[in-house]
Amino acid sequence: MILTLTPNPAIDVTYRIGAHAPGDTNRVLEVQRRPGGKGVNVARVLAAVEAPVQALLPLGGEAGRWLGAELDVPFEAVPISGENRTTVTVAGDGHPTVYAEPGPEVSEEEWTAFGSRLAHCLPGADLLVVSGSLPRGASPDLVSDWTRIAREAGVRTLVDASGLALLAAARAGALVKPNRAELLAATSAADEAAGAAALLRLGAQLVVVSRGADGIAAYGQGGVRIVPAIPDVHGNPTGAGDAATAGLAVALAAGRPLIEALRTAAALGAAAVLRPVAGEVDLPAYRRFLNGAPA
Repeated sequence: MILTLTPNPAIDVTYRIGAHAPGDTNRVLEVQRRPGGKGVNVARVLAAVEAPVQALLPLGGEAGRWLGAELDVPFEAVPISGENRTTVTVAGDGHPTVYAEPGPEVSEEEWTAFGSRLAHCLPGADLLVVSGSLPRGASPDLVSDWTRIAREAGVRTLVDASGLALLAAARAGALVKPNRAELLAATSAADEAAGAAALLRLGAQLVVVSRGADGIAAYGQGGVRIVPAIPDVHGNPTGAGDAATAGLAVALAAGRPLIEALRTAAALGAAAVLRPVAGEVDLPAYRRFLNGAPA
């Protein structure tokens, strides 16, 4: 079983429009609402490929009640007094634009309860995936705490985060999966290889870098492994990174070789681009990509 932890879940709203006209009225052609947050998206992709999964997340307010009612994967919720956030994606004729609220302030007592619930959920897990931003005011050290709790239960942790949370994950000895921009921003490195080396020096077990059209790369003590992107895939890239995280997680949890994990991540990420919203994948396309067939 893979346990996903979403520190800052959201109601994901997607507006589909035609040509985007800044400063003018834009007519919305279609509205979609679904549970979101990066860890939730990872969990939904894992469920789509029939990997055993459970989600852990803090829920509060009317938005939290809606999320709990609509979430379609097994989950454990820790109640909080604040209101969960909403993110809005505007998808038109260009690259989607995302507006992300910061999320609620979660008290120290609520985070303590969250850590206790995490410890309760870990027995039987093969991997913990911590994915997404922290809510407003949350300490990056929470990521270190969750990694430590998982390690004490004998479970490895894969972290998809940015900024100080990414650095905290590396120091705690997690496997980390930033995209290239997040890697360079967090480490202030001149290039990808230098940024990955910095995270490895901090203590990261493995650094996997999503590189968009340049594929996916893994940096570790054994050197660098690179898998190219699936060519000629066009659509909505919003959920590609979360799907790639799911692919990496399912392969690592099963004990598959690293190169196979990277190929699974690349195939699932590309298959997500073909779907209109994050958290979904085109399963026939995923199987084709995994077998080396072109888009």
